[in-house]
Amino acid sequence: MAEEKEEVVKKSKGSNLVLILVSVLLVVVLALGGLVIYAAFSGGDDEKTDEVSQQENKKDNKKKQDASASEIGVMYPLESFTVNLNSDGGNKYLKCRLELEQNVPTLTMELDKKKPVIKDAILAILSSKSKEEISTTKGKERLKEEIINKINNNLNDGFIKNLYFTDFVISE
Repeated sequence: MAEEKEEVVKKSKGSNLVLILVSVLLVVVLALGGLVIYAAFSGGDDEKTDEVSQQENKKDNKKKQDASASEIGVMYPLESFTVNLNSDGGNKYLKCRLELEQNVPTLTMELDKKKPVIKDAILAILSSKSKEEISTTKGKERLKEEIINKINNNLNDGFIKNLYFTDFVISE
């Protein structure tokens, strides 16, 4: 009988230990599951918010483009530019012609007066670029923005809304 009591005590201690281990394991699994669920839902909200804001921005940009396309301002043509591109090997050059879109027609007089300053700024920007920088569509867009910003820094009576390349040839 004493032996049976010892076996019952050993079995109950062993089953208590197993019960404790199972409980701890269950708590850990639930905690990890909760973290995974939290991460999935909180990360998804940020992505959804980003996607929604990107879609809204695209719609706004589309509306602005549609409005500006129908309201093209007065153009100011510039002569052709031929510059050596910034390159390590070989002589590469760019030949381009561009036109500036003005926000107001009265800006033409100021552009005429500041034409040497504008041309100098454009030449400096163009000659600082490498073939790789301006060969892609994004590169040309960045180049346009840089030229527009530089010209607008020199203007008082209005600003340049857009710039259009009417000729763009890169050669070696």
